[in-house]
Amino acid sequence: MILGLSVSAFTTLHVAISLIAIVAGVFVVALLIAGRLAPAVTALFLATSILTDVTGYFFHSKSFGPPHIVGAISLLVLALALVALYGRRLAGAWRGTYVVCAVIGLYLNVFVAVVQAFGKLPPLHRLAPTGSEPPFAIAQGLTLVVFIVLGTLAFRRFRPKP
Repeated sequence: MILGLSVSAFTTLHVAISLIAIVAGVFVVALLIAGRLAPAVTALFLATSILTDVTGYFFHSKSFGPPHIVGAISLLVLALALVALYGRRLAGAWRGTYVVCAVIGLYLNVFVAVVQAFGKLPPLHRLAPTGSEPPFAIAQGLTLVVFIVLGTLAFRRFRPKP
C-alpha cells in the first residue's frame, strides 16, 4: 500500500499524472516556440510535473539511485521555473531562465518515459534488456537532440508581453 492505494493503483495514478505532465508540457513548449504563454496549461504542466516527481519518491526502493537523482534535479529545475514565472514575472533574464527550465523539466519527464518504455514494453525491452544497448542510447540521444532544438527555438522566439 502507498498512501492508502494498492501499489498497482498508485502506479496507475503516477503514470496518469506523468502522461498529463508530458502532454501539457508539449503544449507549453509549442506555445513558447510560437511566442505565447498559456497560463492554465502552464500551471497544469508545472503542477503535474512536480506531482510526478514527488509521487515517484513514494515507490519502495532499497537505496538512493538514479531515479531519485533525476527526480531531485527535476524538482530543482521546476522550482526555478516557478520562481522565474510567478516570482519574477519573466522580467529580464528570468524569461530565459523560465524557458530553459520549462524545456528541461519536460525533457526529464520524457527521459524517464523512454527509460520506462524500454523497461516495460516487450518489443523495446527485447532491443535493450539492460538499458545499456545501442537502441536505448540512440533513443535517448535523439530525445536529447530534439529537446536541444526545441529549447533553442523556444529561447529565441518567446518574448512575453510586458
